[in-house]
Amino acid sequence: MIVGLGNPGGKYKSSRHNIGFLVIDELTRLFVTKLDKRKHQGEYTIVSYNKDKVLLLKPQTFMNLSGESVAPLMKYYDIAIEDLVVIYDDLDLPCGKLRLRPSGGSAGHNGLKSIIKHLGSSEFKRVRVGIEKDPLVLAADYVLGKPNLQQKKLIKKAIIEAALAIREYLDSGFDQAMNSYNKNEKSSTASK
Repeated sequence: MIVGLGNPGGKYKSSRHNIGFLVIDELTRLFVTKLDKRKHQGEYTIVSYNKDKVLLLKPQTFMNLSGESVAPLMKYYDIAIEDLVVIYDDLDLPCGKLRLRPSGGSAGHNGLKSIIKHLGSSEFKRVRVGIEKDPLVLAADYVLGKPNLQQKKLIKKAIIEAALAIREYLDSGFDQAMNSYNKNEKSSTASK
């Protein structure tokens, strides 16, 4: 199960907090599919890839209740926690940077908090997409705001990279995807 976190509705469509949704949109383009199913407060599809079934999900619960969609769908389809990847925006990373992690805490992210609470575990994979902090804006206002032109360019590139990282995970495993994309992040930072 690949979950992109965000908030439903046009009001939030291009906000920083909806990066997870935008990565799922990119994955549907990559896999030439669309989210054609609705169940357990989620929009999703199931695609066949490398002889596996892959569920792409956008919870429709609003960010702070994401676990109310993720946990029941995992139970319904009998998906193991080690097969869950959650994609979300991260204030602690520079804008447009990716970081893949095999597990971890919520780091204050309410979508992750909800998923951890409903699953009773934080042992699932993550793809973090940097949106950077603005010290002059409250975090809640900042994440729900729209990126400026420069940030949009960086985020658009990161969305494509995140989708490609998911494909590499499905092709070669999460360790390989981490090696490729976490190194890529360090080398691009070092070259500036």
